[in-house]
Amino acid sequence: MIKSTLYKIKKYLQGMPESRLLIVLALVVGFGSGTAAVLLKQMVHLVEWILTGWFNTPADSFLYLLYPGVGMLLALIFVRYIVKDNIGHGVTKVLLAVSRNESKIRSHNMWTSVAASSVTIGFGGSVGAEAPIVYTGAAIGSNVARALGLTYKQMTILLGCGAAGAVAGIFKAPMAGILFTFEILLFNMSMSSLLPFVISSITATTVSYLFLGDTVAFENDLTPFSIGNLPFYILFGNICGYASLYFTRTTLWLEDKIKGIIGTTRRWLISAACLGLLIFIFPPLYGEGYGVLTDLLMNNSDAAVGTSIFSRFFTREWIVPIFFIGVFFFKVFSMSFTNAGGGVGGTFGPTLFMGGILGFIIARLVNLSGIHVLPEANFVLVGMAGLMAGVMQAPLTAIFLIAEITGGYTLLMPLIITSAVSFATIRLYEPYSIYTKRIAKQGDLLTHDSDQAVLTLLKTDELIENDFSTIGLNQTLGDLVKVIAHSHRNIFPVVDVHGQMQGIVYLDDVREVMFEREKYDIKIYSLMKQVPEFVYCKEKMESVMNKFEFTGAWNLPVVDEKGAYLGFVSKSKIFSAYREQLQQVSHD
Repeated sequence: MIKSTLYKIKKYLQGMPESRLLIVLALVVGFGSGTAAVLLKQMVHLVEWILTGWFNTPADSFLYLLYPGVGMLLALIFVRYIVKDNIGHGVTKVLLAVSRNESKIRSHNMWTSVAASSVTIGFGGSVGAEAPIVYTGAAIGSNVARALGLTYKQMTILLGCGAAGAVAGIFKAPMAGILFTFEILLFNMSMSSLLPFVISSITATTVSYLFLGDTVAFENDLTPFSIGNLPFYILFGNICGYASLYFTRTTLWLEDKIKGIIGTTRRWLISAACLGLLIFIFPPLYGEGYGVLTDLLMNNSDAAVGTSIFSRFFTREWIVPIFFIGVFFFKVFSMSFTNAGGGVGGTFGPTLFMGGILGFIIARLVNLSGIHVLPEANFVLVGMAGLMAGVMQAPLTAIFLIAEITGGYTLLMPLIITSAVSFATIRLYEPYSIYTKRIAKQGDLLTHDSDQAVLTLLKTDELIENDFSTIGLNQTLGDLVKVIAHSHRNIFPVVDVHGQMQGIVYLDDVREVMFEREKYDIKIYSLMKQVPEFVYCKEKMESVMNKFEFTGAWNLPVVDEKGAYLGFVSKSKIFSAYREQLQQVSHD
C-alpha cells in the first residue's frame, strides 16, 4: 500500500512542468533541511547541558580536559565503523559533489553528519555545526532529486535548495541562506534559479521559528552607528583581512600536520590531549562558543570568560583582553585538533567566533588606551562579519547573515565597510576561500568564470574515442595494410603484448610504401613515431587542453595509470562537449 502510494506520487511529480516541480520540491527540501537544522541545534544543546549545566566552580572545569576527547572518540568510532565514509568538511564535500560527482551525495549523509557533529560539539569539540548541516541539507536535496530521476541541472538546484535551507534554518536567516548558496556553493547558477532557493530558505526559517521561537539567534546590546567611528571600522576591516589570512593558512597547515601523524589511535590521543588542555586553560574554546559571543554582545565580558582557573586575575583590566588574545590565537588550534583527531564539524562557527573575539579585543584595547571610546558590542558584531568575509570570501553572505542573526540592521554601514575592506585585503594574498583552496589545486573548483566552470565539468574519461585500430609492436607492414583496409581512421596506436602503448603510426607516413609488397616484412617498431604526449583517463580537462596547445596535436592517446592504451581524445569532440556544456551552464 505504501509503496503503491509513493509510486503514484512519484509519477505525478514527474509529470509536472519543470518550474512547478522545482517549486514543490523546494518546499519539501526546505522543510527537511530546516527540521534537520533544528534537530542538530537541539541535540548539541542537550548534550552540552547534560555535561556542563551543573558547573559552578573553577574546579569543575577540570572535566574540560576529558569531555572533548570522549566526544571525538565517539564520533571517530561512529564514522569509522558504522558510516565507513569521510563526512568531515561538509561545505568542501558539497563543492566536490557538484563538480566531480554530478551533484550526487550519498543517502547516509542526510543523517550521519547530524549525529556525528552533535556528539563532537556537545562534548566540547571546538568546531561549528553549520558545515555538517549544510552537508545534510545538500544531501536531502540531492537524494530527493535522485529518487525522482531528475537531471544534473535539477539535482544541482535542489542540492542548493537544501544548503540554503540548512543555513537559513540554523540561523533563522533566509537571506543569508540564499546568498551563501550563490556566493560559496553554486557559482554559475543564474537568477532563474532564485525562486526555488527563496522558497526553500523561507520554509526552513519558518520551521526554525516554529520550534525555536521568534527571537534572534544572538541577543545583543548594540548602540547606533556613529560616523566618528568610521576610521576605526575601516582599520578594523584591514585587521580582519590579515586575521582571515592567519585563520585560513594556519588551519590548512595544522590539519595537514596532524593528519600526517601515523596511527588513528595515536592521532586521537595527541589531539584529545591538546584540545582538552586548551579548553581547560581557555574555557571559551569549549564547543561552538556562541554563548561567549552572546555575552560579549551583551557587554558582559566577565561571563564570557567562563569558569577559568585564572578567574582571580581578571580584576586587572588589561588581563581580560590579553586572555581573549589567547582565545583568538588558539581557536584555530582547537578547531584543527577537533577535526583532525576524529571529530566532525566545520569552520563556519569558529570563523564567527574568532571574528567576534577579535572585535572585542580591538575595541577593549582602544578603550583602555584612552585614544577613543568604541562600542565593544558593535565591534563584536562587525568582527563576525569581517572575518567571515575574509575567510569564506563571501562578503554579501557575511553582511546579511550578521544583520539577520542579531537584528543589527542599524549597523549595516559598518558591516558593509568592514566586510568589504576585509575581503579586499585577503584577496591580495589568497584568491581562494578556506573551502575552495584545496580543491582549486586539484582542478575541481567551479568558479564564476563560465569557461573555467565548463572545463571543470568536462570529464576526460567520458570523451575517449576507442574506434582506433591497434597494431602490435612486433607486427609487420603487411599486417598494418590489412588493418588499414578495415579502418576508417588515419592513426594507428602501436601496443606491446601487455597492451602498453609504445608509439603511433600515421597513415600519411606509410602511404608511399604500403603498396610495395617487398617491404611488407618491415617491423612496425621501425615505422612508428613517438607519442607527442599522453593523456591520463582521470586527468583534468584544463591540463588536457594545455597538452593540446603545447603539442599542436589534434588527437592525443589516452592511457590508464599503468600506461595501458584506452583510446584517443580529440579536440573536435572536446569542443563539441564544451559547446553543449556551455549552453547548459548559461541556461542555468
